[in-house]
Amino acid sequence: MIYEDDDILVVNKPAGIIVHRAPGYPDGTLCDLLLKRYPEMAGVGSEERPGVVHRLDRETSGVMVFARTQSAYRTLRREFENHGRVKKTYLAVLHGAPRPATGTLRTQIGRKPFDAKRMAVVEQGGSPAVTHWQVLARHGGLALVEFVIETGRTHQIRVHAAHLGHPIVGDPLYGDAVRDRRLVTPPQRPLLHAVSLSFPHPATHRRVEFTAPPPPDLIYAQSR
Repeated sequence: MIYEDDDILVVNKPAGIIVHRAPGYPDGTLCDLLLKRYPEMAGVGSEERPGVVHRLDRETSGVMVFARTQSAYRTLRREFENHGRVKKTYLAVLHGAPRPATGTLRTQIGRKPFDAKRMAVVEQGGSPAVTHWQVLARHGGLALVEFVIETGRTHQIRVHAAHLGHPIVGDPLYGDAVRDRRLVTPPQRPLLHAVSLSFPHPATHRRVEFTAPPPPDLIYAQSR
């Protein structure tokens, strides 16, 4: 737990835990854990996704906010759907460094043809996706890159990193398994972490920001 008040909960989600119940995941989710401590959240939002206003992929770690009241839920949902006042910052370890070292990618992202599990940059029929990147450090064949996203498309950073030619280390869908196996410690997940989240507080309307330090697998990732 990073922060809590009467309206919101902010947590540092570990990698490997799914946010809410889904087919094949009837329990043991982050929502189930939170409901044990905050049973009043059962009536917030939907029964399947209590308090959930945004999500992270199962293997992505980092900052998440949950609503504790229906009023906070409605306000936060509007903010996250409009994107304008919500700032989501991620850290990722990539195979190689994008050039230039800073830039912005504006594309459409949609389902990859003939592959329902994957998303892809598409010419038409997708949803607009905007990602800003900045290379923070290089080490051997790897790079630590900061991503700030204006939109929240499924697998957005993973798709855009691969589209730049520098996939996220450990990504089984969009990555490079051959290069992953050459690492000193082969990754157990995509090395992607939601490091900070900023948004207007649903009750006070003042901007708040929360951070979660990167986990050890990001810090110690290195190539041979």
